[in-house]
Amino acid sequence: MSDHYASVDWFTDGTVVEDPYPYYRYLRDERGPVWIEPVHGVAVVTGHEEALAVYRDHETFSSCNAPSGPFPGLPFVPEGDDANAQIDEHRAQMPMYGYMATWDPPQHSDYRSLLTGLFTPKRMKENEAFMWRLADQQLDEFLGRGSCEFIREFAEPFTALVIADLLGVPDDDRERFRAWFQRQKSPGRIDENMTSPEDTNSLSFFESTFSGYIEDRRLTPRADVLTHLAQVTFPDGSTPPVAVLANEAAFLFAAGQETTARSLAFALQFLVDDRALQASLRADRSAVPTFVEEIFRLEAPVKSHFRLARRTTTLGGVEIAAGTTVMLLIGGINRDPRRFHDADAVDLDRASIYEHVAFARGVHTCLGQQLARAEMRIALERILDRTGDIRISPADHGPDGARGYDYDPTFFFRGLRSLHLEFTTT
Repeated sequence: MSDHYASVDWFTDGTVVEDPYPYYRYLRDERGPVWIEPVHGVAVVTGHEEALAVYRDHETFSSCNAPSGPFPGLPFVPEGDDANAQIDEHRAQMPMYGYMATWDPPQHSDYRSLLTGLFTPKRMKENEAFMWRLADQQLDEFLGRGSCEFIREFAEPFTALVIADLLGVPDDDRERFRAWFQRQKSPGRIDENMTSPEDTNSLSFFESTFSGYIEDRRLTPRADVLTHLAQVTFPDGSTPPVAVLANEAAFLFAAGQETTARSLAFALQFLVDDRALQASLRADRSAVPTFVEEIFRLEAPVKSHFRLARRTTTLGGVEIAAGTTVMLLIGGINRDPRRFHDADAVDLDRASIYEHVAFARGVHTCLGQQLARAEMRIALERILDRTGDIRISPADHGPDGARGYDYDPTFFFRGLRSLHLEFTTT
């Protein structure tokens, strides 16, 4: 098996899609927590301590290539031991330049501050009240027949409507948003002829829609969240461009919906595959938040975070040249046995439940992580409350001991393509 992994190209080899975790173990055991892979020259990080060092040092590791990694390649040839001037000169030529995910401080800090008002305690409380109602509405659509395809019938519509409520999307447009997701392909699709990730900017639908919302609210303010977004200002009182606000609202909507929907599906997969775990959570709902954190740790919906070395440096004893793409493999980092005891198992008594990096760290820590936690907790509690038992559909996924699941063929996201469930109701 080690001979096979020695020749794996992470970005194009479909054999590591279904179960990448043996590959992560191989990297840690045979290559160490940091390794320069030979195919693309990417610095691969699977160590928890080393990952934190990258996340927390934006002066050494830039986010300019965060959504694209080594593709389609840099618009410049790195020269010398310091690439800062080249990054600054060519940043606008890199994929998704107009999004905060690719920015570094101080620009990133200035714009991130504009969005914090969406996550105030008052707004989050109102949004949670909406989640409880919405969870029941979604469950009502299929509980009566005793089966469902969970991702399409619950996880995706639930998470889409939650983020729509948070951002204040008008009711009339919410179904249109939901339909958009069903037409999209996942970025980072594996293809043996791939030279760049698909759909590096697939958010034009959201951008144009949110631009219209913000322009309308600036002309005609209302008592809603979109008006708050339209009226935010920098500390000096200046007004941010509509296009930037629309980009960030679109990114927040799409990223928040897709990642949490994937996590919900993995949570249900764990519950149906582990009957004792399901029984434990039914008996003790107070363990649900810990279970949620373990799902984020064990099956983070984003496989890889990318950074670019601004200057030549050393990480985990490995020299990384200026201009090198650094890939943080979240699934490997979150199962680093140096940080997590019995790292491959769900442990409802784990003390270090918040040490995972599913939401990144440093200046780019996920702005919506508390929203994701609330969505997961509320959805799982209502599902457990309203079902007496949840089982996998053997007709769709095979019998006990011979389960089969399809996973998205992408190097960027980790997700099930379907999850067919059967259940009894209370």
